[in-house]
Amino acid sequence: MGYCTKKVYYFDKPGEANTRDAIRIGAERAKELGISTIIVPSTSGKTARTAYEELRETSLNLIIVTHVTGFSKPGVWEFDAKLAEDLRKEGVTIVTGTHVMSGLERAFSSSPKVGGGSRSEAVAEALRRIIAIGLKVAVECTLIAADQGAIGVTDEVIALGGTASGVDTVCVIRPSHTQRFFDLQVREIVAMPRDR
Repeated sequence: MGYCTKKVYYFDKPGEANTRDAIRIGAERAKELGISTIIVPSTSGKTARTAYEELRETSLNLIIVTHVTGFSKPGVWEFDAKLAEDLRKEGVTIVTGTHVMSGLERAFSSSPKVGGGSRSEAVAEALRRIIAIGLKVAVECTLIAADQGAIGVTDEVIALGGTASGVDTVCVIRPSHTQRFFDLQVREIVAMPRDR
């Protein structure tokens, strides 16, 4: 019977205060497992900047996944455009895509004319409630990165997610494309907030 033991980190509280530690923990696990890619979500660019600062001396391929244009306000991309330009010059990949666990379905579920939940939103809610809000974010960002061609689907990645701002959840994921969602595997939860 084969098994291994590994460290799992539990943050006392969720949130932005865990960002640097979560990124360092992700880099540490990537090194242990020989993983070359780390996926980090960022809305405004603040978490992206922190990830770049923490990872620039490593050989990790940093992929930043942002909110889609119009997520909070029609026609507006919330990410700092100048920072995006600077990060791209440094070799950071920035991916923007529709949230795969809401997207069009949220328009229906939030409509007073249609109403009701969807299966995609049920999956998102299960990931949020059963494990951690950041797990839903990490899974969704991995799907978006795969769908945009920023990562393949055969090699494991380190994927981070957060509760509100910053990141506080670290996972090892074997990616898939959204249309093959059930092929995606969360292989390890490396860090998460204990109090949600």
